[in-house]
Amino acid sequence: MKFNNLRIGTLGGSLCSIWASISLGDVLQTVLTAIVGTCVSVVVSRVLGRWRRRR
Repeated sequence: MKFNNLRIGTLGGSLCSIWASISLGDVLQTVLTAIVGTCVSVVVSRVLGRWRRRR
């Protein structure tokens, strides 16, 4: 067995075990958290930008 085949097999097994432990609910929660974080970041940036211009 070549070293490259061993590496690919190990990587494939690791990915399959990780994939099996992640549920759809976890993925959706992560996506929603990222969306909320992005929206908050944009709003805070705009508010701070307007606040700086007034000073």
